[in-house]
Amino acid sequence: MPIHGLVPSPEQPKPTHFDIEKVIRPNILTLHPYRCARDDYQDGILLDANENALGHSIHPSTQIPPELRGTLDAHLNRYPDPSNDVIKSRIAALRGLPSEKHVFLGVGSDEVIDLIMRVCVVPGREKILTTPPTYGMYAVCAHVNDIEVVRCPLNLSGHEGEGGDKGRFSLLVESVKDAVSKDPLIKLVFLCSPGNPTGTTISLDAIRALLEYEPFKGIVIVDEAYIDFAGEDASAVTLIKDYANICVMQTLSKSFGLAAIRLGVALAQPPLIQVLNNTKAPYNISTPTAHLTLAALEPAAIQGMRDKIRTLLASREKLKVSLEKLAYLGVGKTIGGNNANFVLIPILDPKTGAPDNVRSIKVYKTLAEEKGAGESCVVVRYRGGEPGCEGCLRITVGTVKENEMLLRRLERVLESDI
Repeated sequence: MPIHGLVPSPEQPKPTHFDIEKVIRPNILTLHPYRCARDDYQDGILLDANENALGHSIHPSTQIPPELRGTLDAHLNRYPDPSNDVIKSRIAALRGLPSEKHVFLGVGSDEVIDLIMRVCVVPGREKILTTPPTYGMYAVCAHVNDIEVVRCPLNLSGHEGEGGDKGRFSLLVESVKDAVSKDPLIKLVFLCSPGNPTGTTISLDAIRALLEYEPFKGIVIVDEAYIDFAGEDASAVTLIKDYANICVMQTLSKSFGLAAIRLGVALAQPPLIQVLNNTKAPYNISTPTAHLTLAALEPAAIQGMRDKIRTLLASREKLKVSLEKLAYLGVGKTIGGNNANFVLIPILDPKTGAPDNVRSIKVYKTLAEEKGAGESCVVVRYRGGEPGCEGCLRITVGTVKENEMLLRRLERVLESDI
């Protein structure tokens, strides 16, 4: 059954064992998407969408932060562009893809996660696979959509070092293969690279091995929220041209520093992108978000983003060194691949040297809730309940002053016999 709106291609999709029409739910394949007013015309006297022709009634003197008052002039009474092809084309060019046909825009990556589950996985019957420790929204979205989660943990041992192909938090490819072979109801495999909370990049060879694994007929989803911190040639986007069974998710929330505008991206071959576009809400990207995204994709802004990445990576390395100096107080060495804008450190029992969840929680709460004269509360993230992360705190790399305050507070808290 053809995908509505997709221009047929004479090329045989690869890999040959993958057929997207067997992955997408039948009711989604037959869906005729909602056609909104702006799909037809965007210029002229617009009397077709029942918008308020007189505009909004917000007065600039009301409780709007000064930096946001310019938004009031953004034709907020009009529905936004439903397609945003200019944004998609710029993202495609940035990520080395042929055209906007390879790009889907969502309200953060979370909309992409939820939507791809809804178009592919039959509630109450089919399943997804995750690789804990990983981003928690995969399981949350699955639960909301009545989808079972099969969990195949990453390598939780540090015997072969941190990160890389075989170290701690690397992908156990054979375990994933075994799981999908035994359970054909698994439709999606979610990989987080670099991982959250692991900070570890999954190798392209490992991802390629799953894409080429004939018994798995579903789609591999690679969540690359932190990919710009991982260095050159780390992104799975390079695999899209050769594999129709991969979808790469990215976001403007991390490296671009635009978490507040909620702009997520799915990158894949056109058939899957068309299905996502057919299914999404008609005006999911707001006008202010679209304008800010276009500005963020200007050459000068992209260069600025890359400059800030270099600064953050240098700060991350300095932070790691400073944390190592607190080893005498029970701060363990950072674990994982350290390929993101955060570090993951275990808090240890000062007597046994073993990771200590109880102590870690006390440190976490004390940092966030107590402060001395001239100090600030410091909020980090407790991750000790995740597999392989016992006693761990995830610490985002802050500004120079924020990192200095963190280290000062952490030292004082640990010295207090906590």
